Amino acid sequence: MAIQKVLITGAYGLIGNLVYAQLAGQPARYDVYGTARRPRPSQRAEEMETCLIPDEKLRIADLTDFAAMQRAMQGMDVVVHMAADPSGIPGWDSVLNNNIIGSYHMFEASRLAGVKRVLYASSNQVSFGYRDQEPFKSLLAPEAREVDPRDIRPIDPTQPTRPLNFYACSKVFGEGLAHMYAYTHGLSCIVLRIGWVLGDDQPPGHFARAVWCSQRDCVQLVELAINAPDSLRFDIFYVQSANAHNFVDIQHAKDVLGYAPQDSAENHLP
Repeated sequence: MAIQKVLITGAYGLIGNLVYAQLAGQPARYDVYGTARRPRPSQRAEEMETCLIPDEKLRIADLTDFAAMQRAMQGMDVVVHMAADPSGIPGWDSVLNNNIIGSYHMFEASRLAGVKRVLYASSNQVSFGYRDQEPFKSLLAPEAREVDPRDIRPIDPTQPTRPLNFYACSKVFGEGLAHMYAYTHGLSCIVLRIGWVLGDDQPPGHFARAVWCSQRDCVQLVELAINAPDSLRFDIFYVQSANAHNFVDIQHAKDVLGYAPQDSAENHLP
């Protein structure tokens, strides 16, 4: 098997760094690089025992700088796009520049560089609008409400998105770009709607039972997507652990990618 050259954008973010560490630990399979806006991680990232990226593997590139993104993509087989404004809290301008313009820069730079596959990190928040109906209203309520798992018919990737904020809207736009580049430009584009992955790797409360994903389950699914068959042109997968109360479907990831989650929120909650 040929060694794959993989670039992870946002490699000093929580998930990006976890994926970088996983792939870098397998030099016989991956030649892994990362992008970041600065040569070293932020103080917050350092506090999380960040895996440092060697200078020769780090490419400095801001999402808003198309020329820098083009340089970063050169020679890559796969791009794992994790860089973004992760919440939308800084406001519309940040979402516009990082998540909308930045995603376009990433896809277009990948196309021009001859990248074969792009993994686009979306969010389960694109489906949060379903919380206005039961059982999702109870599942996603901040307070504890009892829901029988047998009464849950999880949201699957074929159902319409229902974003509730600018951040989620930007992710829907990125998913649209992934579809366009897959069927117009021949890129293999895989969308990962990632759940709640946390630095301490623990679900913080009752609400988490519907949305939580452990670090190792998230990294597992990302690596499976990297190695999906070349014939997989476009698809969407929810990335959550095997929570009994998941509000979204993870069976599709099991069926198509062989996802085998090892954790569940219920095992960590009282």
